[in-house]
Amino acid sequence: MSLHTIWTLAQKELRDALRNRWFLLYTVAFLGLALGLSALSRAGAGMTGLAGFGRTAASLVNLVLLMVPLMALTVGAQSLAGEEERRTLSYLLAQPLNRAELFVGKYLGLALSLLATLAIGFGLAAAILGLQDAGDPMGYLALVGLAFLLALVMLSTGFLISAWSRRAGVAVGIGLFLWLLFVFLGDLGMMGTAIVLRMPVDGLLWLSLSNPLQVFKLAAISNLQASLEMLGPAGIYATQTYGDALWALLAALLGLWVLAPAALAYARFATRSDL
Repeated sequence: MSLHTIWTLAQKELRDALRNRWFLLYTVAFLGLALGLSALSRAGAGMTGLAGFGRTAASLVNLVLLMVPLMALTVGAQSLAGEEERRTLSYLLAQPLNRAELFVGKYLGLALSLLATLAIGFGLAAAILGLQDAGDPMGYLALVGLAFLLALVMLSTGFLISAWSRRAGVAVGIGLFLWLLFVFLGDLGMMGTAIVLRMPVDGLLWLSLSNPLQVFKLAAISNLQASLEMLGPAGIYATQTYGDALWALLAALLGLWVLAPAALAYARFATRSDL
């Protein structure tokens, strides 16, 4: 593969994405909600002004769980299917480049645009919080890193949907359904399943690990050193079983969630005979 070709394609995808008004809206929403949640968390404690990094990170966990997967899934779902629907994918493949270069270039460009959006939103909030002597920022930075990983997980999943779809509208619809499924299979869905099936706590843990949103949530809360009760039965069992290694294991699992759907998406894209 040619690194120059990949970088050229990535730059093109990055420029196209950053000109999209949705990326600007997501950036503004992240900044406003981060500061708003910080102020609300401080007000809930009977104080005024902005809360510290740790309190803000805890407040942002559920926001990240909802917004980041939605953003990344819809962007990824439109990637290949949108090019095919506009009949530009065949044109790109007719150029002196192979499918691996096209796939990696598009993925890299969209990944950089997503990470730039998150970095701007989180970064501006962190800069303002830093001016307020908001304490140790390590928990906040860890949450940002986990949010980056979650964005890449959902982008890879979106690419997998897009590789199997011919129309962007269908791919986005599947992506939205999958987003609702991941959200629905959160705490309430897992607890209901565990009660109905009389699932043991170790089975509940494995069910949690099958949902990348729950993996992110367990990693984020354990990193904030919250009480064990906040992690739920599966989280308490995981903490007692794996101890201090739990956070690293969860981060590694998110990394695996990034690679597996991307590899499957490329395998489908590389073997399609109709392109």
